[in-house]
Amino acid sequence: MENPFFSVFQTNPCLFLDQRSNFIAFLLIFFSLTCSFSPSYEYDSLDPYANVTITWDFLVENGDTFDVRVSLYNYQLFRHVELPGWKLGWSWKGDEVIWSMWGAEATQQGNCSKYIGKELPHCCEKKPVIVDLMPGAPYKLQVANCCKGGVLSSMRQDPANYGAAFQMNIGKSAGKGVDSKMPANFTLGLPGYTCSDPFQVSPTKFSKDGGRRWTQVLETWNVTCVYSQFRSSPAPGCCVSLSSFYNSTIIPCPRCSCGCQGLEGTKCVESGETPSVLQLPHEHYTAEVEPLVRCSQHMCPIRVHWHVKQSYTQYWRVKITITNLNFAKNYSQWSLVVLHPNLRNITQVFSFNYSPLNQYGHINDTGMFWGIQFYNDLILTSGERGNVQTEMLLQKDSEIFTFREGWAFPRRILFNGDECVMPPPDQYPRLPNEAHRAMAMAATFKVFFFFSLCILITEEFSR
Repeated sequence: MENPFFSVFQTNPCLFLDQRSNFIAFLLIFFSLTCSFSPSYEYDSLDPYANVTITWDFLVENGDTFDVRVSLYNYQLFRHVELPGWKLGWSWKGDEVIWSMWGAEATQQGNCSKYIGKELPHCCEKKPVIVDLMPGAPYKLQVANCCKGGVLSSMRQDPANYGAAFQMNIGKSAGKGVDSKMPANFTLGLPGYTCSDPFQVSPTKFSKDGGRRWTQVLETWNVTCVYSQFRSSPAPGCCVSLSSFYNSTIIPCPRCSCGCQGLEGTKCVESGETPSVLQLPHEHYTAEVEPLVRCSQHMCPIRVHWHVKQSYTQYWRVKITITNLNFAKNYSQWSLVVLHPNLRNITQVFSFNYSPLNQYGHINDTGMFWGIQFYNDLILTSGERGNVQTEMLLQKDSEIFTFREGWAFPRRILFNGDECVMPPPDQYPRLPNEAHRAMAMAATFKVFFFFSLCILITEEFSR
């Protein structure tokens, strides 16, 4: 029996080759797309080692109970944990209970009816949720590095406050089938974070007597939690607009950057109106508040404006303005990350803190900005004072500096660690044609003047 595939090839080999080429092209496109998307989306090239680590130290075993110290460390360079703070959760493998706690508390006590006595356990929940104590908690409930309201600063912004800790006395499980005293299914209670399974590491050691003696805990387990902007929110939370001194056009945030007016679930307030309902102050500390933004074409709660302000002989000046268009939230301890090739030549920054993020050796094109404490580290809700701004001077690099083709504008901007929507590159403010002609004429005049001078000098010497 003749193979129909072979007969098609004999009658029309070109058709076969076209179909085969199309199929190969389809495969290449398919594999390139599937390979370009990570299944977890947690990797960030600007902070490749970013994570929040939970350290679980077994301190002492006391018969039916054991003491545990739990520490949280924010190993992220520019992403912090803000109010309402972390809410650490896990699942017990047996019938463990928390008899007492210091430095934190469980949100629910649960059903402790099977325990008869003067004092009931602090928490009998199978899946407890633990929150940090607020500053000013009673001294007898505090431990070292506790009581920050769940706020964790980033590594670069405030290294002294990137960690938190609490201590527990835990009743052992009576179940014989429990293979480990370490709980499972850890969560941070923060949008966008996913946590790994616990894994055992070398026991934590403590220094005593000025470093002459070291003690260690019984066991130490770690849990690593990583962040994904895609998991955190289906839509971005900020956008970028651009302008320059050499072009009168202001490039606004792209339309529908964070949402579109009129769509179900979007809330906005028209200019000049006052929001009818705002959350109570207490709600800000207990739950994440849905953004209520000013009506705009982009519908973003945060807008970052980059303005090329002035050009000097050896320097150029940039103004950055961060505007809070969210009526429902203040942004405290904010941070801004900018990717621009000329940041390696930054000379001075006014009214913001600045630190380079050179993660790849000599490549220094990324920097982090944040507010000065008690001055502009808080961006108030939408209104007259709902913005912070700075200016900076950058030295002109003779090798790469130019105002052409949108080079003066940033490549990426992140606010609080989340990517902001940039305008398309073909819309960046460009030098006017007259400027190109003027520059070309100036260069031509210089060349003409140089050759004329050479001719005059030659004639003078020939005489």
